[in-house]
Amino acid sequence: MECPMFKPLILAALLGGALAAQAATPAELLAGYTAQAGAPAQAARGQAFFTSKHGKEWSCSSCHGAAPTGAGQHASTAKAIKPLAPSANAERFTELAKSEKWFRRNCNDVVGRECSAGEKADVLAWLLTLK
Repeated sequence: MECPMFKPLILAALLGGALAAQAATPAELLAGYTAQAGAPAQAARGQAFFTSKHGKEWSCSSCHGAAPTGAGQHASTAKAIKPLAPSANAERFTELAKSEKWFRRNCNDVVGRECSAGEKADVLAWLLTLK
């Protein structure tokens, strides 16, 4: 016999997954990272984080360029990278899962660990100031 709550629970799980997969805006992602961090994002701190090395060989700017409004190039593979700043590439920071995937991968390359919510918020706050 089927539990009467089974179908509503599955439907809620599916809808929750669909909502999580929906497009977001960079500002909404910034608000989420800021809330997770529990402190306001600081664009100046984000720029410093982006352009500095953190004990590893690369900085974020090694691949994305000092001005991430233009195309970049992967430091070891030479693969072209589309502009990172949302003002130059409307596709950037519009999906949480995709943003998290790239933050996880790139932060590991740059700082040797996942970035904190505060670091993500600061970098995104700075990227949103670029025109």
